[in-house]
Amino acid sequence: MTTMLNAGIDDQLGTMNRKLVGLDVDGTLVDHFGHMSPAVREAGQALVAAGHEVVVATGRSLGATLPVVELLGIERGYVVSCNGGVTARIHAGANGGYEVIDRRIFDPSPALQALRHRLPGAKYALEDTEGNFLSTERFQDASFGVEATGVTFEDLLGTQAVRLVVFSTDATAEEFGRAVESIGLHGVTYSVGWTAWLDIAAKGVTKASGLERVRSLVGIDPAHTVAVGDGRNDIEMLQWAGRGIAMGQAPDEVKAAADEVTSAVEDDGVVGVMRSLL
Repeated sequence: MTTMLNAGIDDQLGTMNRKLVGLDVDGTLVDHFGHMSPAVREAGQALVAAGHEVVVATGRSLGATLPVVELLGIERGYVVSCNGGVTARIHAGANGGYEVIDRRIFDPSPALQALRHRLPGAKYALEDTEGNFLSTERFQDASFGVEATGVTFEDLLGTQAVRLVVFSTDATAEEFGRAVESIGLHGVTYSVGWTAWLDIAAKGVTKASGLERVRSLVGIDPAHTVAVGDGRNDIEMLQWAGRGIAMGQAPDEVKAAADEVTSAVEDDGVVGVMRSLL
């Protein structure tokens, strides 16, 4: 059962227990225009300064995630990108500021072939093992972090991937979701976004699996884990966390997976969560 998070902030700080805090980006830390409010930035920086292990956990690729990490003032720590497909160690000022410590690779060809048959008008893009993006029809998106290189569908079939993205303008998100379910994708993990957008990763790979790897590295008790998100790709993360919190605008199935519901991203709902940990 979910409860509405109290919007009031207790000014009296309790005993500080170090937490691992997994934070989604789009729809949580930033609004639907990609903007992070000053209140979110300040609360995030305060959480980092307090000594909590703040981990940005997102479907974005690493290159599109690092600017968010910088805004939050994370100079040492970890980041989970590509819905768990890539985990990196952050060490600002050295070797470009990060080191990839885990990259989960899969063969996208079975999924691509099944999807093409069921969704002939869809666009496809994938991130390869070197962080490059290849796409059909010059498909571009800010979440890629780099400009995608146009290739043929057949080129995608022969490329190993850490992330496969499918986008259709021919259906609603619900219709798209039903079409994907009817295909019965095997050997991969997938989630449908707000629009007719599909993210596919290796089997068993989610934000939760990436965060669990980080948790084991930093030695924080599972009960001291917190996660905030708003999308269907956040469900496993919210269920994994000792305290899972859905944003107010999240779909009902996301709210149902959470322990609490905060206010919407337009109202800086994540700020109340972050301040509750101080």
